Amino acid sequence: MFARLQPTAAPVIPLSYAGATKAVAFPGKQNDWLLWQLADSAFPTGGFAHSGGLEAAWQHGEVRNTTELAAFIDASLHQFGHGSLPFMTTAHERPDDFVELDRLYETFLSNHVANRASRLQGKALLTSAERIFATPALQHLRRTVDLETSPCHLAPVFGVMAHSFEIGRDPAARLFFFLHLRGLISSAVRLGIVGPLEAQGLQYRFGAQAEEQLAAYLRLSLDDIAQTSPLLELRQGAQDRLYSRLFQS
Repeated sequence: MFARLQPTAAPVIPLSYAGATKAVAFPGKQNDWLLWQLADSAFPTGGFAHSGGLEAAWQHGEVRNTTELAAFIDASLHQFGHGSLPFMTTAHERPDDFVELDRLYETFLSNHVANRASRLQGKALLTSAERIFATPALQHLRRTVDLETSPCHLAPVFGVMAHSFEIGRDPAARLFFFLHLRGLISSAVRLGIVGPLEAQGLQYRFGAQAEEQLAAYLRLSLDDIAQTSPLLELRQGAQDRLYSRLFQS
């Protein structure tokens, strides 16, 4: 009954249900299909186990409605652009310095909850990407992490991964920024702060602002890194002391 569905030629990419058997080269400097796959919520990075401090802020009464949620997201994006983004872009430009950048980020991220979340997401991203794409660059990065006992933080891992896929710095930064925004919006829905439709409207309205912010943050280097929201830091650090928790951070 499936006779008409049989391909007339062999598939371009060999398939293996036991895992990828060879690296697949992505043509050109930009591959939209790859970007869409990395941006897909189905891509297994473990990001949806983390709220970026939103759950703690919500339980402490700091985020009670859409207006306060928007203020929280704005502060989080500002901090993300000054703290995490410069590490990602620097790792993209200098992938051979991954271990040095990873250890510097470990020192910079003093909040124990945020630090733990970054390490968990970085390891999950690297493990998933290595198994899915099976490229020599990702396999080398995995061996480096194991050999150097590197913390494997999300920002430098993402930068090296994007570089290995020949994704340009600006598209990689835009994707990295989008994933952070999308994670906050998703967390707000799961916590019941806003409904799905209202959340999508909020994310849409943040799009233009995020693009403007990103343009400014891309000019920052490691000399400019900073934590810009002390209250957000304090709320996120209280995550482990919440009576009940939906998220790990």
